[in-house]
Amino acid sequence: MSGELFGPIFVPERFREAVSDRAWLQAMLDAEAALARAEAEAGLIGERDAGAIAACCRAELYDPRVIGERAAAAGNPVPALVKELTARVSGVSEEAARHVHRGATSQDITDTAAMLLLRRTLDMLLPEVDAVCAACARLAGEHRETLMPARTLLQQALPTTFGLKAAGWLAGVLEARRALLEVRRTGLAAQLGGAAGTLASLGEAGGVVLENFARLLDLAEPALPWHAERSRIARTGGTLSLLAGALEKISRDVILMAQTEVGEVAEPAGEGRGGSSTLPHKRNPILCVTAAASCRRVRAFCSTLQEAMATEHERPAFGSWHAEWEALGGALAHAGGAVCAVREVVEGLEVHPERMRQNLGATEGLILAERVVTAAAGRIGRLAAHEAVERAARRTASGGGAFREELLAEEAIAGALSGEELDRALDPAGYLGSARAFVDRALELYRKEVQG
Repeated sequence: MSGELFGPIFVPERFREAVSDRAWLQAMLDAEAALARAEAEAGLIGERDAGAIAACCRAELYDPRVIGERAAAAGNPVPALVKELTARVSGVSEEAARHVHRGATSQDITDTAAMLLLRRTLDMLLPEVDAVCAACARLAGEHRETLMPARTLLQQALPTTFGLKAAGWLAGVLEARRALLEVRRTGLAAQLGGAAGTLASLGEAGGVVLENFARLLDLAEPALPWHAERSRIARTGGTLSLLAGALEKISRDVILMAQTEVGEVAEPAGEGRGGSSTLPHKRNPILCVTAAASCRRVRAFCSTLQEAMATEHERPAFGSWHAEWEALGGALAHAGGAVCAVREVVEGLEVHPERMRQNLGATEGLILAERVVTAAAGRIGRLAAHEAVERAARRTASGGGAFREELLAEEAIAGALSGEELDRALDPAGYLGSARAFVDRALELYRKEVQG
């Protein structure tokens, strides 16, 4: 995520840095340092040797570009890094240099580094997710009674409330939050298996070194090496895809509700934000547009992570492991970009209840046709009520009178419902079903899971 032209449009600098080449390099060096210390604790190398190795495990001592160029021959950066690390350690202690990378293979270091990067990025991501939840909960509570049209297939369907829409946003993000927390709690494990997952070169001390290695890095100790069993990475991909879906749902709704002809919400205003290079009057929902674009990127990257589960023997030969590296970093970075953009949207969203109510009346009552059928059905039967209401609705839709007038022109409806009863049936505030209760349920879930 080092692109200087397009990168900042989608991903904040701190998320780009969290998965940058230098961040990967430091995570690999952290793994090498922990390996040396773990072996010292197991009595395989001296404490001073481990200290000498650890002292050289600082990313600022190495050039990612140089290591990357030298990595092409081996197909991954670890051999080139180990060579440079060994050379630097030898300047301090020849004896210590003999123990650099002892017992490990390139995949051990790369996979463990991936877990360290994942932990760091999740710890940045989760507070942003919590902030999105808080903003959605606030919108749901504040607009529990704010009437608006519900839309199915982009057409007005029935009355609802903006509070219920925001509660739906909240529920989706809460679902993703649960999955992210589960990955953070149980999905981060050290990887150390040696050349083929047996740690044979460490003899009987292999299990002890693995235990020490995981503890020193504050990662879980896996039951056995997972170099060829990629469910941890695939699970992370699925979880990030879930988050992307919840965030893109919010983005799409806001984009559609912010259309000129709809005008029910607007993104928070900012200097120069949403401007057009040609049309000075425009206020484009650019935060939601870039968030939606990032969500698409997340799913594309995560598809690669999930496809990489299919491996061959003890190390995949068809490139699935190699495909994971940039895909994981890209998925994490764009998830960060999407959640930061959506947070800004929902925290500063401009809501226009009067326009929502105006749009609700755009059909002149047709949106409540179902309720009129229900009200009349008890007296004239459902089929007769449906046919009469349908005739009245057709006339209104084709330029006839207001829906109320056309309903009263239907003898069956006029005989079944008084003018007062018809007015009640055409009041959108009286046809919200369990909308308020569902908002309350979502808010209770939020209080329980996020606020504690």
